[in-house]
Amino acid sequence: QLPATMAARFASVCRKIVCVGRNFSEHAAELGNAVPTEPLLFLKPPSSMIQAPRAIEVPKGCLELHHEVELGVVIGRSGRCIAEKDAMDYVAGYTLALDMTARDLQEKAKKKGHPWSVAKGYDTFCPVGPFLDKELIPDPQNVRLSLRVNGKTKQDGTTKDMIFSIPYLIHFISHIFSLENGDVILTGTPSGVGPVRAGDLLQATLIVADKVLCETEFPVQQIQ
Repeated sequence: QLPATMAARFASVCRKIVCVGRNFSEHAAELGNAVPTEPLLFLKPPSSMIQAPRAIEVPKGCLELHHEVELGVVIGRSGRCIAEKDAMDYVAGYTLALDMTARDLQEKAKKKGHPWSVAKGYDTFCPVGPFLDKELIPDPQNVRLSLRVNGKTKQDGTTKDMIFSIPYLIHFISHIFSLENGDVILTGTPSGVGPVRAGDLLQATLIVADKVLCETEFPVQQIQ
């Protein structure tokens, strides 16, 4: 079991970030992708994770950096081949996260049949908010996620619209990768993803039962 003091510092103990692509049908459609019949997984390195007040960096050679707001699941108990009915026993809590994506590099990789590691894995490409204990979110399938860029709402969706539920994702992932204390699962993004540029300010919000549980913001800067 992940101790409470360690859970609060999940960003420093995380060993892997498992991401779920196209888990909202409207997001899949907006990028011209088919809705998956099983979870589409990729990884981000822990070195991509940052917390405020650090800035998101636009790397050299990236011409189109996109925002994707997501609910992150923080694993609090190691396990392998976890039954779906037991999956929530392995959750310590949640976080509000951004899956930053070099969309132009991702499109090039997709056309060549290459993995997305470069497009998803740069330093600062996984901004996260604070740890939220699981008791604060009794139903993770009823969470509203929104993202504003320079004060204008770009994404506003709910986890009710996930194709694959969090218990199923934990079950599915754990049959491929052992899940370890402090690991984070990014559960997919609602529609509305789009570009950001140096000088922009990103503000993400997580709402449960009309109550704001978390707000976090990250400026965007160009790597010199």
